[in-house]
Amino acid sequence: MEDTQVVPDVIESSPEETLIVKYGSIECTAGETLKPVQVRSPPELDWGADDEAFYTVCMTDPDAPSRKDPKSREWHHWLVVNIPGKNVKDGETLSEYIGAGPPKGTGLHRYVLLVYKQNEKIKCDEKKLSSNSGAGRGKFSIKNFAKKYDLGQPIAGNVFLAEWDDYVPKLQKQLTG
Repeated sequence: MEDTQVVPDVIESSPEETLIVKYGSIECTAGETLKPVQVRSPPELDWGADDEAFYTVCMTDPDAPSRKDPKSREWHHWLVVNIPGKNVKDGETLSEYIGAGPPKGTGLHRYVLLVYKQNEKIKCDEKKLSSNSGAGRGKFSIKNFAKKYDLGQPIAGNVFLAEWDDYVPKLQKQLTG
């Protein structure tokens, strides 16, 4: 996370555990470059979860609209809270998954996936966001969200890189209706 400057751009320190992120048969290695077409569906995640605990998962892009000009930092792609154990599908989705979609000509973007262990189930007042719109996703801060809900530091994380490919226009069309 230090190599890709996720620390300090997104979080204050690296999580102790590497989050296992699988997009179909592709297992994401930290810092690896993937294509937006490869990450269009939510990944399978695995970490050393306690079956009795609740977790929060977030995927965020600190490079919106570009790493050189991150004026919309962070653009969050996925946010799920109250996940029992590691059963992400059974959690409460605040922001439905949207895959990587860096605008043409903006270079590589970092996509950061983080897991936080909750002290208890939380009640969030954020508006729920669908995958059909990009509204309400920019200028997010997972650091501030974690502070608001007393989540502490992430316990697991991973990061991959992606840049524009032929799939991105389809994703952009989905987001603008």
